[in-house]
Amino acid sequence: MTDPLSQVFAALADPTRRDMVARLADGDATLSELAESYDVSLQAVAKHLKVLEGAGLVSRTKQAQRRPVHLEAEVFDLMTRWIERYRRQAQERFTRLDAVLASMEAEASQAGTDQDDKEEAS
Repeated sequence: MTDPLSQVFAALADPTRRDMVARLADGDATLSELAESYDVSLQAVAKHLKVLEGAGLVSRTKQAQRRPVHLEAEVFDLMTRWIERYRRQAQERFTRLDAVLASMEAEASQAGTDQDDKEEAS
């Protein structure tokens, strides 16, 4: 899996990693600070971060003794464009379907009116 979009979706398929992203949306945190929220080992949290880092969702910097993890929010633009493309296509299909249904209703209503007129005339 080498394309960035697949890596991002695969990384976010895990609920713990999604929770880490939500946590990092509030602000940077170190590995230890992130690990406090989970009932798993520090190594397990580090593995999750490595997956997120590999997908480009987070990065780590060195600030003195700290290595804060930073959320790379611009990666969400890639996901948003992909999702928006298919949302727009589906919306266009629904709009066309609404138009067909409205046309069918109008035809059915007109046919009913024509039938009533014939019955009154006879």
